[in-house]
Amino acid sequence: MISVQDLSFSYGSKGVLKNISMELKGGNIYGLLGENGVGKTTLLTLLCGLKKPLTGTIDTDGRNPFDRQPSLLAEQFYLPDEVAPMHNRAQRFGLETGALWPNYDNLKFLQILREFEVDENQMMDSMSAGQLKKTWIAFALACNARHYFLDEPTNGLDIPSKSQFRKAIMKYTAEDSAVIISTHQVRDLEDIIDPIIILDKEDVLVNASLEEISQKLYFDYGTEIHPEALYLEHTPGGAIQVYPNTTGMESKVNLEALFNAVHAHKDVVKALFAK
Repeated sequence: MISVQDLSFSYGSKGVLKNISMELKGGNIYGLLGENGVGKTTLLTLLCGLKKPLTGTIDTDGRNPFDRQPSLLAEQFYLPDEVAPMHNRAQRFGLETGALWPNYDNLKFLQILREFEVDENQMMDSMSAGQLKKTWIAFALACNARHYFLDEPTNGLDIPSKSQFRKAIMKYTAEDSAVIISTHQVRDLEDIIDPIIILDKEDVLVNASLEEISQKLYFDYGTEIHPEALYLEHTPGGAIQVYPNTTGMESKVNLEALFNAVHAHKDVVKALFAK
């Protein structure tokens, strides 16, 4: 488990995160959402130990990630938004770099490459942006890590590749892995991410499962306009509305509507989930 307590970070005099606390448990694929500039990428780099907190603590299975202990490094993988175009063939890159992860499985790497329709013999620095991104995703999954930190992994992927990504995440991550995916592309990932974390500069506004979100908020797809709606979006033939669930009825969570409702009424939603 990853425990974050009162975490703060700044770039010089510019504060990015302040007093952030949360727990991230294995067996979940977390969707990390937030406005531009709230520190999603910064949080991921703090979680994997590439940056040191200004204040507060991060505890990953009893270890501090910034200590860069080999035993913890072997259990985690950070995939940045922009990946390196290595001057190497994909299959050779896997064999050479995979030695850094004791649980790396080269046959798994090659299998995922084939499912991604990537040529294992192609030079990585001659790949398209999408093919290169899929090669790195395949390598990450083949490392069989316990903790994954993925920053905008579907950026640069076409529609079929996004489907391949979703299938691979579900198929090739262990049941006890904690996968944290930072994304703006919620429609790309809404079928696999759960719980949902919505980050603000000075707080975690929501850290809840889809079931918990459905218990607290009702997502109405009808035609009758509700005055208490926290968010309203007109659609052909009706509207999507989000308002407090006072009746206990179930509804399908719409992640874009959820994010917009939280963005418009931060204090209201935070208080609702604090109950």
